[in-house]
Amino acid sequence: MDSPMVKPAMPPEEASTEASVDPSPSASNAMEDYYQLQKELLIGSLVLSLIGFLSVWATYSLNTALSYLLGSLVGVIYLRMLAKDVATLGNGKQQLSKTRLALFAAVFLIGVRVQQLELLPIILGFLTYKVALIFHTLRAIAKPNP
Repeated sequence: MDSPMVKPAMPPEEASTEASVDPSPSASNAMEDYYQLQKELLIGSLVLSLIGFLSVWATYSLNTALSYLLGSLVGVIYLRMLAKDVATLGNGKQQLSKTRLALFAAVFLIGVRVQQLELLPIILGFLTYKVALIFHTLRAIAKPNP
């Protein structure tokens, strides 16, 4: 009878280099694209937050503008946490964590408790990152495909 051919064991050095090779170059390109998108959205959110802060300060009071700024900075932190969470999906992780919602709840409670802060500008500031997402989406739709 013929014995099945046994593949010789690889030395540990070769085994570790083989395991670290990226299975597909397109996966690394996709992650590079994702990180570029993440960077664009964060910068866009920060720019819109600054524009919003200055506009609110020019139109209303400094307390209102600071409330808006607090909300928008928490929104940027929320977006960053969401981006990190999304980047880990697929590496054994099946769902997004819900700790980001605690961040919004905390800033909401701070807005209610602190007399100098106003709740509506905090909430609108928090939603500033959504405006950056809309701008990015509209720009992507308007850009011609190569």
